[in-house]
Amino acid sequence: MLQKIEELFSNKLSVINLGIESFSADLQSQNVKSIHVRWKPPASGNKELLNLLSALYTDGVESANRKVLEIIANGHPKLIGLGIAKEVIPNFTEKTILHAGPPITWENMCGPMRGAVIGGLIYEGLAKDVEAAEKIVSTEITFSPCHHFHTVGPMAGIVTASMPVWIVKNDAYGNLAYATMNEGLGKVLRFGAYGTEVIQRLDWMRDELYPILKQSLDIKGEIDLRILISQALQMGDECHNRNKAFTSLFLREIAPAIARTDFSNEQKAKVLEFIHSNDHFGLNLSMPASKSIMEAAEGIENSTIVTTMARNGTEFGIRVAGLKGKWFTAKSPKVRGLYFPGYTENDAALDLGDSVITETSGIGGFAMACAPAIVGFVGGKASDALDYSQQMYQITLSESKHFQIPALNFRGTATGIDIRKVIETGILPIINTGIAHKNAGVGQVGAGLVNPPMECFEKALQNFKK
Repeated sequence: MLQKIEELFSNKLSVINLGIESFSADLQSQNVKSIHVRWKPPASGNKELLNLLSALYTDGVESANRKVLEIIANGHPKLIGLGIAKEVIPNFTEKTILHAGPPITWENMCGPMRGAVIGGLIYEGLAKDVEAAEKIVSTEITFSPCHHFHTVGPMAGIVTASMPVWIVKNDAYGNLAYATMNEGLGKVLRFGAYGTEVIQRLDWMRDELYPILKQSLDIKGEIDLRILISQALQMGDECHNRNKAFTSLFLREIAPAIARTDFSNEQKAKVLEFIHSNDHFGLNLSMPASKSIMEAAEGIENSTIVTTMARNGTEFGIRVAGLKGKWFTAKSPKVRGLYFPGYTENDAALDLGDSVITETSGIGGFAMACAPAIVGFVGGKASDALDYSQQMYQITLSESKHFQIPALNFRGTATGIDIRKVIETGILPIINTGIAHKNAGVGQVGAGLVNPPMECFEKALQNFKK
């Protein structure tokens, strides 16, 4: 035995280190080849969670998950039109206001969401100023999550009765999804700003942008959003915080039809300039595209695949295919990000918005390897973008047939977040996102990266035993 030990230490060592990372660093400082493995016990060693996990590895669960993955893979979102929210979204009323994330009351809303509600009421003519808006919210307004109305809203997510909305159809299953048009960055309603310039822009979008784009779509016909997203991923987008290629592809599709509308040349030019100058215009198309794909998979009994992730600036919530209609929530986390000059993390609201529906469907943060330039906006190194996308394969059950990553030899993006894998591995979905100021009326102050709280997934897992 002693001889074998002596032989071991006389040879050149290659060490795999588990546990404390500094051990590996110490070995490397002594020129010993060492690889550190970030390992921890499944479910962090929680016996209750481990027992629940073992009970969910059954033929019934696997069969349900295969069905959900098939629905996601077949999902085929197409832009079929534009309409006014109260006229096209079922059960929408004059005094309905939709918001991002899981259900919330006015009293618990964060600053930017309150600011967006105030702006929406002024825009609708239901209030003339902040004071008047605050008086009517608790007595006259019905609040509901966008997701309860087949809708998604970026950041604060506010949708009011007369706002124009995109209409997206999942051609494979017939379900519809909706989203407002993107206003741009900075002082905009979705980031909680409600000044005169915000309302004037919303008025122009309703009175000029909407009619021209509606007529353009009537001329053009439906636009295949699955193809546009697929192409954009090959061109450097991830279709959440980088939408430059997606917006450009959409502009190429719609521009000839805009030219053929019967509006004035000046009006048409203004629309073309607005889309051209707003790199995030495509976000409000990739979001309802993703929503239409994922909503078709809801209600498949026994499935452990996540169909919704969303946040309202107070809580982060998820929904699971096999637990239809139930939200599993925890406190919204802080975003790790880059801030605009003059702002710091002390100015930031907590994580906010429905735009994480993109990650739920396998794009956005899950496709960051397609868009290394995104790290210039959200922080980190180009190699981080590749690492994030590769890590997501450990918590998903499939790879997309349609959305592929060139840097990974055109491997399909990680798709089908499985609550079991999240809890087993301790790896959380990666999300890239904008950051709103914590106070109403200010707007965007930065962008960054964030993960959902593990508590959401644990609550969902525990619900399967009931």
